Amino acid sequence: MITRWVYRTVDARLGTTSVARTALAKVFPDQWTFMFGEIALYSFLALVLTGVYLTLFFDPTSAQTVYDGAYQPLSGSTVSGAYASAVALSYDVRAGLLIRQAHHWAALLFVGAIVLHLLRIFVTGAFRKPREINWVIGVTMLTLALLNGFTGYSMPDDLLSGTGLRIIYSVVLSVPVVGAWLAQLAFGGEFPSDATLPRLFVTHVLIVPAVFAALISAHLAIIIRQKHTQFPGPGRRERNVVGSRLWPAYTVRTLSLAAGVFAVVFALGGLVQINPVWIYGPFSPAKATSPAQPDWYVAWGDGALRLFPAVEFHVFGHLVPSPFLPAVGVGTVTFLVLYAWPWLDRWRTGDRASRHLLQPPRQRPGRIAVAAWAVTFFAVLLVAAVDDIIARLFAIPVTGILRTLQVLVLTLPFVVAAVAYTVARALRGGTARSVGELTAEELRGGLTASPGPVELGDDDPVALDQLITLWRNPDDTWRWRWTGPDDEKLASNEAYLSRDEAVAAASVAFVGVPIDQTEPPPDVVLPPPTGHGRAARVAAGAAWVAMAIVAWRRSRKDRP
Repeated sequence: MITRWVYRTVDARLGTTSVARTALAKVFPDQWTFMFGEIALYSFLALVLTGVYLTLFFDPTSAQTVYDGAYQPLSGSTVSGAYASAVALSYDVRAGLLIRQAHHWAALLFVGAIVLHLLRIFVTGAFRKPREINWVIGVTMLTLALLNGFTGYSMPDDLLSGTGLRIIYSVVLSVPVVGAWLAQLAFGGEFPSDATLPRLFVTHVLIVPAVFAALISAHLAIIIRQKHTQFPGPGRRERNVVGSRLWPAYTVRTLSLAAGVFAVVFALGGLVQINPVWIYGPFSPAKATSPAQPDWYVAWGDGALRLFPAVEFHVFGHLVPSPFLPAVGVGTVTFLVLYAWPWLDRWRTGDRASRHLLQPPRQRPGRIAVAAWAVTFFAVLLVAAVDDIIARLFAIPVTGILRTLQVLVLTLPFVVAAVAYTVARALRGGTARSVGELTAEELRGGLTASPGPVELGDDDPVALDQLITLWRNPDDTWRWRWTGPDDEKLASNEAYLSRDEAVAAASVAFVGVPIDQTEPPPDVVLPPPTGHGRAARVAAGAAWVAMAIVAWRRSRKDRP
């Protein structure tokens, strides 16, 4: 009763009923890769909730204090307030260790989900007009996620985080002309400075989260205004969205995903140890940890520092120190390319129209090759960041590992990109639904760029309204079914001995309609193949034998 009265009162003043009806009727595409963005959103919520709890107990100061908590090996030691509060959170605060580790795992999941989300957008062309602004927002959120992740695990003032801060301080100093000023602004003086931890804390809990909240709000508002993208298919056009309504289907799905994300985050926080600062010990400028690896999302920078040669040069009389190119140059070029990619792609393809339908990745082999190159390049850098661990585990000289990785970082990305490009062209030119179904002929077609059937996702309007579905029967014969603009369906009345025969027949029956391979549809009754298969051949042979017997008996009766 009270709830209904409150709702009517608010609706009478703000007219919320029409807005709520419109919002609840919004349609979301049914595609699992779209969930990466939601995983990032729910990971951010987990970060906010756990971060608020941690903020109540963390002391972001380098002022010295005597630790007298439950961790006996450190009892009576003089450490910084930040380190003492981090250890107290792990041993003295109720549920403190669970929340600390869940917060750390949520950060790793958050960055990973953003990376996968951007990768999905990249390979499907979802950054094209009119979604360039949302692409820029997404790249900016990735940049801020890297920054906030680094500031977060640098605040406990343990030996590992202090070693990382020492490296970053040197990297900032390597920036020509403005490096010293930037280091002074970020660290509050020469490292180690008493002003560093308070500045990291303000950045981590106030500045970056506020910007994140604004960017996420803008990102969601643009999605609502522009509607969701979707893959091409029957009934899916540039002006509509096919999928599930927000209420109730999509709401149940997204809330289930949220529960799953929180369950995974807190399960990892309770069961899998991460960042045990009490083992590393407090930071001391005269000490360094070995091995010392940062979290995976910034480890590529550490790997680049290990692989790149120590090259210094002068530009207009200004020294460019050796850390600049691997630590600053690689990241700067990467993010500049990411920011500019929608316009680079438009310049390359000449496509200036507004697009709401996605491109299946196989339709743009060049884009797939670029993504494969970048993923492989940064994967090699990630491996280089743990070269000392590999050397110790396998008793291999670290210099040999470095030489091998230096060769791989220059060659392996191009090899993987070439393979990805060839496979994408083979998929585009053939009828295989997945890589595992590619034949040798289709792979050779990928090398020679031989033309193939019209593929799902072409800009031809026919491809958006009609579709031929191809599948293999349990007896290894093939059939197809045509689906029309108004969901009309017409199945072939004949089974074919090979996929090529089925493709040829379907292409003749419906010229220019895209062909997609799938499993047998559940609503199709599979008739026995006409004239094909072992059973058919046996039946035909038996019929011929029966006819021969009948003819022989009749010939005997006709004899005088």
